[in-house]
Amino acid sequence: MASKAPRHNIDESKLTVTKPKTKAVGIPAVANALKISFEQMGAVRSVQTLMAVNQLDGFDCMGCAWPEHEKRNAAEFCENGAKAVAEEATRRRVTPEFFAAHSVADLKTRDDYWLGQQGRLTHPMFLDEGATHYVPIDWDEAYELMAGELRGLASPDEAVFYTSGRTSNEAAFVYQLLVRGIGTNNLPDCSNMCHESSGSALVQTIGIGKGSVSLTDLETASLIFVAGQNPGTNHPRMLSALEKAKKNGAIIVSINPLPEAGLLHFENPQNVSGMLVGTELTDDFLQIRAGGDQALFQGLGKYLLEAETAGRSTPGLDTVLDHAFITNHTVGVDDYLRHLEKVGWEDIVEASGLTLEQIHATGERLLASNATIVCWAMGLTQHKHSVPTLRDVVNVLLLQGNIGKPGAGVCPVRGHSNVQGDRTMGIFEKMPSTFHDRLDHEFEFLSPREHGYDTVAAIRAMRDGKVRFFMGMGGNFVRAAPDSLVTEDALANTALTVQISTKLNHSHLSTGRRALILPTLGRTEKDAQASGDQRVTVEDSMSAVHASRGRLKPASEHLHSEVAIVCNLAHKLFTDAEGRPLPNTPRASWISLRDDYSLVRKHIQAVIDGFEDFEERIAHPGGFVLPHPPRDARAFDTPTGKALFTGNELEYIKIPPGRLVLQTLRSHDQYNTTIYGKDDRYRGIHGGRRVVLVSQADIDELGFTDGQMVHLVSEFQGVERLAENFRIVAYSTPKGCAAAYYPETNVLVPLDSVADTSGTPTSKSVIIRMEAA
Repeated sequence: MASKAPRHNIDESKLTVTKPKTKAVGIPAVANALKISFEQMGAVRSVQTLMAVNQLDGFDCMGCAWPEHEKRNAAEFCENGAKAVAEEATRRRVTPEFFAAHSVADLKTRDDYWLGQQGRLTHPMFLDEGATHYVPIDWDEAYELMAGELRGLASPDEAVFYTSGRTSNEAAFVYQLLVRGIGTNNLPDCSNMCHESSGSALVQTIGIGKGSVSLTDLETASLIFVAGQNPGTNHPRMLSALEKAKKNGAIIVSINPLPEAGLLHFENPQNVSGMLVGTELTDDFLQIRAGGDQALFQGLGKYLLEAETAGRSTPGLDTVLDHAFITNHTVGVDDYLRHLEKVGWEDIVEASGLTLEQIHATGERLLASNATIVCWAMGLTQHKHSVPTLRDVVNVLLLQGNIGKPGAGVCPVRGHSNVQGDRTMGIFEKMPSTFHDRLDHEFEFLSPREHGYDTVAAIRAMRDGKVRFFMGMGGNFVRAAPDSLVTEDALANTALTVQISTKLNHSHLSTGRRALILPTLGRTEKDAQASGDQRVTVEDSMSAVHASRGRLKPASEHLHSEVAIVCNLAHKLFTDAEGRPLPNTPRASWISLRDDYSLVRKHIQAVIDGFEDFEERIAHPGGFVLPHPPRDARAFDTPTGKALFTGNELEYIKIPPGRLVLQTLRSHDQYNTTIYGKDDRYRGIHGGRRVVLVSQADIDELGFTDGQMVHLVSEFQGVERLAENFRIVAYSTPKGCAAAYYPETNVLVPLDSVADTSGTPTSKSVIIRMEAA
């Protein structure tokens, strides 16, 4: 059987292809950031807003989770951060009149870029069963509609509550409390689709699912691996940290199927020298096969073992392996080393797509390093064998004691600006019992212990008719999720879908029988409640928590904050007519929490370790850093109290004849599912997005030509999925590998193809064939 993706009004006839760039940022990035900012916000508003981004008394950029130094530049933002801010602070508006002029059917024909360009949502809107258009609805009616649907569920598990990583700590905490008060742990979030594999592997091996390094560590490391990551587009401010590391003598090894301009040459716009001269960042580029990273790290472990056997040494040690660290702080090393001895070099070479000489040279880099960091993103987390891959990353670091010492450690680079904070706050379908115990004590109720649905399980449950109510707080669920048509059909099975959003997107058009759009404040906007102007907090990729306070006048007087939306709904669900708590519900003063976010922070302080004196500590410039036992004291919250070496079977993708393995990726004019424009300047793609990047060798061997239009067909367990009309672009990719943008290619990602242990969709390893259009 074949399923067919909907076609959108993307004019690919204007698409042009030029030579990819070999350097990033510089004057073109500054010019493009200002151009988009002025178009969306106007000149004066742009200056006022951009000067507040990531400042100590300003708001946290929603563009990514990269941290900031306490001492900051006046312009503490990047090109894509400026685009994200401009999208939110735009003067464009989507009013009830807009919805009156456009039916849902009409809006479904529009592409993601067009929808996002319409501007900010201004009123709560309602789509009734059988209706063709959204119509305005009062907030009180909307809350009663949601409460009525939730009260009518046969089981609390018939409701699903999704969360995007842009949600603040305060909103996330009251959200999870609402959900657990209803009686379910169905709390899927965007982590399930990106870094869940990181958390799974790190919890198993070092006892905490977070990175262990600081900015200072990164800037003082001896050796830095950047694997499966494109910071020039996805985390541009990371380039400044890599530049500092490079100037301090670090060696940088980039590991990726595609060469990325941002890791080749960085022109720092913050200083004259950076703009005029720039910095060559990458010392070694390893163009690995998609999914071949596990083989590389097993090869590096094997190389270290062989060097140890040969009697070699590393800086500061008489040996290669850090035996004192291994003995005092780890278990399982003997089983791991026996596994390495059995793995053949020929298998490592085949699986990685690298040469033996490249792997040995990288092993020499490790031998010369006294402090090594491995950074990674989706290129490592979205494969079936992602968790074993990351366990093997940890193995290599443990061999040389590169956990819990300056300039060394694990560095998963998160995307959304508070995706890590949401997890800390309890946005997770299987929080540990200690969290539930403290939550129950603080709010005098019994929270549910049975694990809930993650994202893939939630889609399956909706598909199978087991879910009646879906709420999404932020994000664009239907475009972020895999298997697009299945996801759309799954949402259509529900009775009510609720989207808490700042801007229009396709999740508002793939609805249950009835649907609500609830417009909310953005990070840039002033959040005024009964007790005064509020601030919220976020946690970055390096476990630092700091305050964020918007300055702009809200886009509409009808916007409610995320905290207010959650608290108003909880008050309606959990209190009687006199405002008294109903039996078996959280004992919380929901209206007080809505009116004063410092009261939310008092509850967070009581429930979650590391938030002592929360209110006082966020008043300090830059906030504070949460505890991380492996980093702070080489202490590991594992069953043995030590870090765990693991022996993992070598896995890699076997590509059938005539097929390619596709990885989905972002363009430079994109942040997750938000499309800022139709260009990918660094990769040389202009005026379109429906392209597939393929090596010239594969184009020739498969009988196609550069520039030819093709359909992409994915193959999984006898089911084919179709994405139409993509232009082949000859590109530097490993043989057998291809790349194309999401969300256009999410339709090709099978719902049931997920990473072992973590359940993350395998968006970086989709087997496809190309057919002439």
